Amino acid sequence: MYGAIIGDIIGSRFEFDRGRKTRKFELFTNECDFTDDTIMTAAVAEALMDAGPDADEKTIKGAVIRSMKKWGQKYPNAGYGARFISWVLTDDPKPYGSYGNGSGMRVSSAGWLYDSIERTREVARWTAEVSHNHPEGVKGAESVAAAIYMARNGSSKDEIKAYIENEFGYDLSRTLEEIRPTYHHVEDCMHTMPEAFTCFLESESYEDCIRNVMFIGGDTDTLGAIAGAVAEAFWGLPIGIIIQAKDFIPDDVEKVVERFNGIVHPSLKDESDRFDDNKYIKMAVRRCREDRTPENLMTLIAVLQKRIGEDGEVIMPMIDVNGAMSSINLNELSIGDTFQVTEEVRLRMETVVDGDGNEWFPLFTSEEELNNAPSSTGVTINTPIREIIRNGMNSERVLGVAIDPFGKDRFSIPKEILKFILPEEGEE
Repeated sequence: MYGAIIGDIIGSRFEFDRGRKTRKFELFTNECDFTDDTIMTAAVAEALMDAGPDADEKTIKGAVIRSMKKWGQKYPNAGYGARFISWVLTDDPKPYGSYGNGSGMRVSSAGWLYDSIERTREVARWTAEVSHNHPEGVKGAESVAAAIYMARNGSSKDEIKAYIENEFGYDLSRTLEEIRPTYHHVEDCMHTMPEAFTCFLESESYEDCIRNVMFIGGDTDTLGAIAGAVAEAFWGLPIGIIIQAKDFIPDDVEKVVERFNGIVHPSLKDESDRFDDNKYIKMAVRRCREDRTPENLMTLIAVLQKRIGEDGEVIMPMIDVNGAMSSINLNELSIGDTFQVTEEVRLRMETVVDGDGNEWFPLFTSEEELNNAPSSTGVTINTPIREIIRNGMNSERVLGVAIDPFGKDRFSIPKEILKFILPEEGEE
């Protein structure tokens, strides 16, 4: 879903042929905003999740109609077409034979929620038919959902291209260089889907795909939503782009995305809510380990700064300096239990030692990561990330902070980098 939503946001300022048809532009500026593409993407996703994976046609269509009406009436000025906003405001809306590209821009969740391409296309068809029941409108929705399904299940670009051409009859032979000179803002499926698929097929990353969209111009927010949805399934999304985009996504839409991610990426929901958003730290660390470029390091810094701004917490093992808690069996305590100690408790932050004998303050993003530690005193506290970063900067005995030091994605941040995470602390 992020792929579609972010494509919409980035493309919003170039819609209606306002761009210069270039790949060189800032992804996010104050001119960016979400449009009806984002709102309807959230509406369809919520409807499909509410209906459940095995729902029949009547149930799914009813859920989609209710959800699109609800979201459309909540955001009536998001940029809908005249016929669709009339549909949204009608008490008993009926399909009106549309072949507009709206059926394809809102369908991305269907590409993720089902276990076969046949079921994916069936549900995609139903999401279109409630309004866009023209054969081309239906084809647009089915083709996008099918491409996403194939991309997330490991199909190659050649396999996706062949399937789309053979099943839906779209001509994908033209290159972006051939499309660009005469292409302009158009809102029908017939002149949107082939171009959106080509933007994906000629891409080497999610960002490259979105830049391809702006290179050919046209209905850039919808092209961005469609091409971006397929590109996300194929390439994945850079965490830095997600972090930047969050400033433009309404909170209620973000909640739908989080619910959706909990279904299609259940591993991201294994941890307690307290540490849930630390997954973004882990994702940024993984990118740094794979390719320690300045860009990836700055992304990690941005993610840590964002989590600090959210009062994010991590787990910190502590040393019971004076043994005040030694008589308590912490393993026998349950949530809500109380205990007493007879003397003052003095705790000190544990450190981890690298192969050269240097000490680092550990930052564990989850209980799972803490369990990777070979040994510990058994005393842990939930600690604000800010405090560990501050202590890592100011302590003379450590070189910095080690993120998940015993996990496969361990990563150490020395003091000279920590000062960029908390610059106000470094200036004091």
